[in-house]
Amino acid sequence: YYCPSPTGEYTDHSPGGDFDFFSRLVSSWEAAALVPGSPARGVVVRSGVVLGRGGGAISQMLWPFCLGLGGPMGSGLQPFPWIHVRDLAGIVCHALESECLQGVFNGVSPSSAATSNGTFAQELGAALGRPALLLTPVWAVRAVFGAERAVLLLEGQRVVPKRTLESGFIFPDLPAALKDIVA
Repeated sequence: YYCPSPTGEYTDHSPGGDFDFFSRLVSSWEAAALVPGSPARGVVVRSGVVLGRGGGAISQMLWPFCLGLGGPMGSGLQPFPWIHVRDLAGIVCHALESECLQGVFNGVSPSSAATSNGTFAQELGAALGRPALLLTPVWAVRAVFGAERAVLLLEGQRVVPKRTLESGFIFPDLPAALKDIVA
């Protein structure tokens, strides 16, 4: 939803949503969820890169790391807004159970604002007991993930779950999340 930026920081209130396919898709989903005059409470969770066993981004990143060929994508300096799949489900449950919550909640780990793709690669390598030294070239990321998804991995955004944290939701750190995923 938020425009890729190596320096900008986005909270749940930051504008976005009209610069590429995914941002327009999220804006359309959010607009479709709003029912004028409805008494229903509206909650939107905007997720980052969802990490979990057996699917998503990790399933495509894992095999090079297992072979000792993993490492940062592109420059590795780009922000990497991530969330463990259990935490994403937890945020949704938290929003359902907390009747006072409504509006937009960023579904990213609080530590993701300080996590670069290079840091993520180092932590994934450590969780697997493998090196994470080889840079994955931009062309390879685009070939594996497609042009639109590659932008999320190669450019990134610093996303902060300000309202999610204020609502009382608690997250684990990256090493703990990755150990759970690869265990």
